[in-house]
Amino acid sequence: MPRLRHSAMVFLLFLFLQESKGQEINARVTVLYNQVSTTIDRKVFQTLQTGLVNFINKRKWTSDVFEPGERIEASILVNLTNVEETNVYRATLTVQAARPVHNTSYLSPLINFQDNDVVFRYVEFQPLEFSDNNVAGTEPLSANLTAVIAYYMYTILALDYDSFAPRGGDPYFQKAINIVNQAPAGRLVSGWKPFDGQRNRYWLAENFMNSRYTLVHDAYYTYYRQAMDKMFEDEQEARAQMINAFNMLNTVHAETPNLMVIPFFFQGKSDEIIRVFQKANPQDKQRAVELLTRMDITNANRYKQEIK
Repeated sequence: MPRLRHSAMVFLLFLFLQESKGQEINARVTVLYNQVSTTIDRKVFQTLQTGLVNFINKRKWTSDVFEPGERIEASILVNLTNVEETNVYRATLTVQAARPVHNTSYLSPLINFQDNDVVFRYVEFQPLEFSDNNVAGTEPLSANLTAVIAYYMYTILALDYDSFAPRGGDPYFQKAINIVNQAPAGRLVSGWKPFDGQRNRYWLAENFMNSRYTLVHDAYYTYYRQAMDKMFEDEQEARAQMINAFNMLNTVHAETPNLMVIPFFFQGKSDEIIRVFQKANPQDKQRAVELLTRMDITNANRYKQEIK
C-alpha cells in the first residue's frame, strides 16, 4: 500500500508540473453585461467569465516552459452590447498585454486593441473548446468565441516573442493566420474576411505575415529589446534605438499608407513614448515628433505639446 500511495503522489506531482508548464499567459478576464436585458440570469455571465479565465490561463499555448515570473500579463474585457437571439451575444473585446522591461519592475504595453465585431453563442456551463486543427468546430457561433480568443492569445505570444528575438514570433503569427483561414463562417460571424472592414482580424494577421512588411517585426524587436530593455543602462543610446524603430515603421508606412499594423503598434504606447522623449536632446525630440505625428495621428497633438 505505501508503494501505491507513493506512486499516486508521483503521478499527481507529474500532472501538476505538466499543468504549470502550460501557463504562458496570466490573464484577468472581465465580462460586462450592463447593456444586456435584466431578464437574463446574471449567473450565466459569471460562469462565462470563469470559463474564459480557465480557457486562457490553463491552456498550453506553446511548446516552451514558462517560469511563473515569465508569464505574460494580459487583460481581456468582454463587453456585451446586445442579444442577437436566444443565447447569442454581440460584444466588444478589449485585449491588453504587457511585457517586463529588463532591470525594472515596469511593464511595457505590447497590445492595446479593441475588437468591435464579436458575436458568439454561449449557454451556461457550455465547455469552451478549441482545436488548431478544427477552428470552426461543430457550430459556428459557439466556435467563434474560442476562435477569437485563441487568435488574440497567439497574437500576444507572437508579439512577446518578437520583442525578445528577431522574428521570434513567426510560429505564433502563423497560428493566428491559421485561425483566420479556418475561421467559423455564418450569418452573424464577421471580422475574419478582407471585405469585413479595413481594421479587423484578417488584416492584422495579413499585415504581420506579409513579407513586404518584415520591417515591422524588426521594429518590435528594436523598440523592446534594443530600446526599452537598455533604457536603464544607457538612456541616450536607448532613445536612438527607439528612433531607429520608428524609422523602420515609417519606411513601411511611406510605402504602404493606411496599413492596420502601424496604428496598432502605437496603441497604448503614447504615455510611454512621451516619458522617454521628454528628457531627450532637442535633435532627438524633433525627429521623434516628426515621425510620431506622421504615424500616430490620434496622439499627434500630445506629442507636439508634451515632447518639448
